[in-house]
Parts: sequence; C-alpha cells; structure tokens
Amino acid sequence: MTSCRKEEMELIEAPSDEALVANSLIVNLMQQVSSNDGSNDNIIDKSNCFNIKYPLKVTVNGQQINVKSEDEYKVIEYIFDDNDDDVDVLDITFPVTIVLEDFTEVIINNYIEFNSYSANCPGENQVDNDIECLDFQYPIIASIFNKSTEITNINAITTDAELNHFLKDLGDDLIVTINFPVNVMLIDNSIMSINNLSELENTINNYKNDCDEDDDYDYNDDDCDDCNIEKLTTTLINCKGWTVDQLDRNNTNYDDVYEGYTFNFLADGRVGAYWSGFSAYGSWDASGTKNNIKITINIPDLPLCNNDWILHEISEYTKTRLDLRVADADRLRYNNVCN
Repeated sequence: MTSCRKEEMELIEAPSDEALVANSLIVNLMQQVSSNDGSNDNIIDKSNCFNIKYPLKVTVNGQQINVKSEDEYKVIEYIFDDNDDDVDVLDITFPVTIVLEDFTEVIINNYIEFNSYSANCPGENQVDNDIECLDFQYPIIASIFNKSTEITNINAITTDAELNHFLKDLGDDLIVTINFPVNVMLIDNSIMSINNLSELENTINNYKNDCDEDDDYDYNDDDCDDCNIEKLTTTLINCKGWTVDQLDRNNTNYDDVYEGYTFNFLADGRVGAYWSGFSAYGSWDASGTKNNIKITINIPDLPLCNNDWILHEISEYTKTRLDLRVADADRLRYNNVCN
C-alpha cells in the first residue's frame, strides 16, 4: 500500500493598514522625516538640498578655516560680521564630498560640478522634501517577510540614513511591519509615543509645519536661539572694560563717538563709563528669552547708548561680542578681550 501527501502553505499577510507599502503616503512621509537636512551649512554652500561633508577647508575673507564640525560655522559668521562695510567672500577648497537628501555621497571637484547640484536645490524658504519639525527616536525594529524566500528577518534601524535607505528599497516582494510603539521627538523636544501606522501618519501631518526650517541664507537671523539671561548676565558682569565697536542710531553711523570709552556692568544693575579722566553712570536691566531678550540701558550723559535694545548675538572667537539691535535702524556692539 502506498500513499502520498500534498501539503499546501497558506501565506498569511499582515493587514494592509499595518504593513509598509512602497510609495504609500506613510512611507513617503517617513522618508521626508528621515531625509538629510541640507540647510544647516547654508553659510558655506547656500544650498538647501545637500550639505558638505567635513572635514573641509574654506577661505573666508582671506582667512583659511579648517571646518571639522558645525562649531566652525560660527567662526565663519564671526569673520563675516567683523566688518559690515566689506564684501564677504568665501571660497571652497575642492575636492569636497556632498551628502544629498537620501544620504548619497558625491565627490565634487570644482565649482562647475558644485553649481550643477546647487542649481537643482529649492531656493530660499521654498518648499522642499525634508520634514525638520519632528525626528524619529531610534532604534526602530522592522519585521521583514520575503514572499519569494519565505524567510522572515528582524532589522534594527538605528539612524536616519538607515531608515531612509530601508524605505527606499521597499519592494512588492516584501511584507514589512514596524514594531510599535515608536517614539518621535517634536520641535519642543517633547516625546510622543506612536502605536500604529495610522497614528504615525496623523502625527507627522499634524506637526510637519510647526517650525521654521530656516531654509534661508541669512546666517544672522537666529543667533540667539540659545541665549538666556543667565549667560548674558555672566558675560556682562564678569568682563570689565567693554568698548563700543559699532554704533548706529536712526541709520546714522556713530562708531567713533565713544572711541576710548570703557564700560563696566555690575550685578546690581549699575553701569559705569570711563574715558580721559571722566566718568558717567547709569543703569541696565535685561528680561526675556532667546531671540527676544530686551536689554534696557540708561546712561543719562551718554544718550546714544540708551535704548530698549534686543540681544541679537553673544559671540566668542578672538574676542567676546555683544550685539544689540532695534529693527534695522539702531545697533550697538560691545567688544571685550575677556575670555
């Protein structure tokens, strides 16, 4: 007696609302969140869709800078800001490697090649692909079933680049599910726990426009994101002998009016100015946060100093600077060699 047995394998697929499908809305949104933000080095390349991989060398107004991290972007800005009356020039030393939105790296040998990529980037503050207002928290665990080989793999994704490439390579022969919950960080650094793809899609759509992605080339417009009253006060009172480097009132230049004057700010709100055996005294006060810190200076005998100034920047390189402004008409910049 003989017998034969025929077995059939039933393929049980994940429900469509639980699986990642190539070119679906949620996959496209996840790619946008995990794409490379090219705007962080606009002070160098003025290109929003890629950044330049460091280390690299640039020459800024005749000074060579070795860019090893984002810290050097502030040095470049410091040199640009040193003189408002000159023409700022930055030259890139080639070859360099640029990193595109999908983290592809391309070697660029000259400005002709560089401009061919830069010209294809969206311009200042134009709509682009990346979403910068929220970020994934890693690792993200993905379960991958290959229909052809009937093999299931578990993939731990640990970076934006890995996630972006993973989503880009999705094919119809794969069934991919994400192990929830997944955490995302919002622009205010709060964490949201997401329990399914539908919730993730809604979260990205709800928060993707909640921030200024800073896709412009104005490196001077957000210099006090990290400013606070404590840092300002510490800088002012611990350094003695501030000098006036730049002074404009009602668009009129008064840079030389207080030449040879030194200013001391005290913790109790007093301020003193000293020059050629003379002195003048007044008060100062500060309030607010970040880019809205107001510094009120009142020295009756030195009226050009007096204003409700807005702290524009605290910078430190070869010397310490406090840049105070009111709109575009008034500016007061104090310098000090105190470190």
